[in-house]
Amino acid sequence: MNESRRGEPAPEEVSPSGRDALPEEQERVLARAIRLEWFSLVFLAVTVTMVALVSGQSQAMKAAWLEDSMSLLPPIAFLVAAHLISKRSDRGHPYGHHRSIGVAHVVSAAALLGMGVFLVVDSLSTLITVERPPVGLTVVLGHAFWAGWLMIAVMVVTNIPPIFIGRAKMKLAEPLHDKVLYADADMNKANWTSALATVVGVLGIGAGLWWADSVAALVVSVSILHDGVKNLRSSIRGLTDAEARTFDDKEPHPLIGDIEQKAREADWVADAVSRVRDEGHVFHAEVFVVPAEGAEVTGKRCEELRRALRDVDWKVHDVVIAPVSEIPADQAFRRTVAGSEATS
Repeated sequence: MNESRRGEPAPEEVSPSGRDALPEEQERVLARAIRLEWFSLVFLAVTVTMVALVSGQSQAMKAAWLEDSMSLLPPIAFLVAAHLISKRSDRGHPYGHHRSIGVAHVVSAAALLGMGVFLVVDSLSTLITVERPPVGLTVVLGHAFWAGWLMIAVMVVTNIPPIFIGRAKMKLAEPLHDKVLYADADMNKANWTSALATVVGVLGIGAGLWWADSVAALVVSVSILHDGVKNLRSSIRGLTDAEARTFDDKEPHPLIGDIEQKAREADWVADAVSRVRDEGHVFHAEVFVVPAEGAEVTGKRCEELRRALRDVDWKVHDVVIAPVSEIPADQAFRRTVAGSEATS
């Protein structure tokens, strides 16, 4: 046994708990995602600056600027979480730091929700008080023209690249099982709708429709609010130990069934059921196994089963085997659910 400092386990005794829990392929995907998020931050910083410079008194442009500013949060949250998960587990964090992904998801979602509420109230108050945004002339290189054209140009130029950036992030979110990256990609892909609403609002001002600007701002605000509600619901679900779901939260993760099937294949196991929670990129699984009649339950057998279950997929990171005489009542309902789904 290798010696180590007091209170710290020897290197080979420490099970993977940080980025070393990820296989090489996922390591490469994570590295690409980190580079892409850094690029997003730089691009968004430029976008926020450009929109601020041309926004003037337009309510729609103000909402677009705030939306772009809020779009900085998911990449920042992702990068902070990616750094934290590299830490190993310790006495204070026996499960490691993979939950940092979930915390990052909550932070970015809460910020989006708060900003969405603020903008909806602000846009409605502008409509109610009949505030008419002045958009006059501007001079560029000695030429005077309507400032609205400059606003529209900036919105078009700055909102086309995020569509492709969002698609690139989406391709990385599934193999990495990263819900923060998925939420960020979803926002990037949807930015064009907000940009279109802003362009329509600015054109409305030029056409003399003063209310078009506030209505466009309201559309953008509702979009932000929708993103906030959807992501907050998903992030809270993960942190409250709900059943593990796919990266897009559309359905329970199929690995749950795979884990149970693999456990039942052991010659000493008569039945098995699991409860699996999402720790971030990886899963923590508690597997209740009912030994076959006459089978001897030993530490060696439990360890062999534990290793077999971890080999099912890289996401099955932390496994606890719990031998029981019968499936616990609080888990037995899953038998009924699975049976009804199979029948339907």
